[in-house]
Amino acid sequence: MAVDVLLIDDDPDLSIMLRTLLRGQDFQIHAVFSGEEGIHACKESPPDVVILDILMPEMDGWEVCEEIRKFSDVPILILSALGSPGSVARALDAGADDYLIKPIHASLLASRLRTLVRRRLLVKEEQAA
Repeated sequence: MAVDVLLIDDDPDLSIMLRTLLRGQDFQIHAVFSGEEGIHACKESPPDVVILDILMPEMDGWEVCEEIRKFSDVPILILSALGSPGSVARALDAGADDYLIKPIHASLLASRLRTLVRRRLLVKEEQAA
């Protein structure tokens, strides 16, 4: 079964690149290009995992992450060009589950996405038991 990935990033070229990088690895990527669209998409059709950029106009990734956390426990992976420890810490404090710095190798990204989804499924199974 394909992993449903919501990409929230203001760069349309990134969605093309990620689709290419993850081709054949059982990921279905739905891309939106603003924080507001991402929050709406998360509410309307909850994904298995979110890939979120930090540097976006109007509503940055930290704000988007905090808003999503108000209504969802979906795993959030930050994929950003910002690599300072302060940026990473701020994202994790905002509710992100993981943080990777662009550019990223396809195998590492795929592995991190599968790990986040697997952990979420384990937690849901434990809660149901």
